[in-house]
Amino acid sequence: MTFWENVDSELKYQNKTRKQLASELGFDPTTISKGISNGSIPQADMALKIANYLNVSLEYLLGLPEKSASKNAQETQKQIQLYKKYHDLIERAKRLDEKKLKAIVQLMDAM
Repeated sequence: MTFWENVDSELKYQNKTRKQLASELGFDPTTISKGISNGSIPQADMALKIANYLNVSLEYLLGLPEKSASKNAQETQKQIQLYKKYHDLIERAKRLDEKKLKAIVQLMDAM
């Protein structure tokens, strides 16, 4: 994923909006949409402010492995990213009764 897609994903996970981010850091909310469309990365100072606002590393937003992270920590980070990606699906699955959940698993197995 690109920098801005990672920002967008993190905003969603934290239940924050593009508008909140933009307002807090002083840029236009459409910057994220434009950044995703263009595949661009903001200037270093803005990228760092965004990472700090979201309480994540700059490496994470850039999609780079954490330099100081051990192999185990990198695997943990990958698991966290997967959880964030599928968070909504997991929450919806938690609300299903056992019969419906089993039917969905069978459907997935058949695919």
